[in-house]
Amino acid sequence: MREQMPPITKNLLIINILMYAAAFVLTRYGIDFNRLLGLHFFMASDFRLHQIFTYLFMHGSFEHLFFNMFALWMFGRIVEQVMGPKRFLTYYMVCGIGAGLMQELVQYIHYLTIAPELVGVSHEAIANALNMWNTVGASGAVYGILLAFGMSFPDERLFIIPIPVPIKAKYFVVGYAIIELLSAMLRSNDGVAHMAHLGGMLFGLLLLLHWRRPGGLQKRIRDWWNKPRKPHMKVHRGVRNGDKFSDEMDYNARRQAQQAEIDRILEKVKAHGYGSLTESEKQKLFDASGR
Repeated sequence: MREQMPPITKNLLIINILMYAAAFVLTRYGIDFNRLLGLHFFMASDFRLHQIFTYLFMHGSFEHLFFNMFALWMFGRIVEQVMGPKRFLTYYMVCGIGAGLMQELVQYIHYLTIAPELVGVSHEAIANALNMWNTVGASGAVYGILLAFGMSFPDERLFIIPIPVPIKAKYFVVGYAIIELLSAMLRSNDGVAHMAHLGGMLFGLLLLLHWRRPGGLQKRIRDWWNKPRKPHMKVHRGVRNGDKFSDEMDYNARRQAQQAEIDRILEKVKAHGYGSLTESEKQKLFDASGR
């Protein structure tokens, strides 16, 4: 029996498609839905607070909508099965809103750069000039989902057009991040919010780190900062520390056992779906996703 699509992924697909259809219809009546709900520079006259949320569900073209929704369907349903619906929705919104905040920060830095050079021009005029186009699309949230997939299934092989050979998910995600960073540096006027895409990945990474360990990210940073530093000890070449060698053997054995358990759980997901896992197995899978 074919497994049903997880509820959050399904509803996000429906909402995005309906919003695109509504914008298309309203355009015929002279209403620019994208301008009303898209994200504007916060110092511009068109900015409204709700836009940091609503821009996620607007798209500038059918191609923009198609590729975002295809990636959401392809990777989002798997990530939702790993996280569960509530946590997945939280993750999606944090990545999307984080991407919007990153875009606002980039525009503000640009504003600070050019404002001193335009003597006699009002701040509002400069802000509106930077707001020539508004930001729309679920791309920031989708990039966060790509990151979560790569961290959950790092060695999963993907066939990506036009690459002629399969590529591991971890390399795919890192490669995408590098491309976005280079695009942001070299193609700043192409109309694509590259830094917003990276912002979605950054906020997703911070949230995943926060979820990984009891006490969250703040506790991990505090524990690392307060950890006592051991003095560096020299080991003479040709002398083996028996205790150290034994510890390494034990560590490798534990890692192999953990990997075998994760492989077993993943096979169970593929065969019977995420719902067949016990709570203990779900927790093990989630913990392993951030390693």
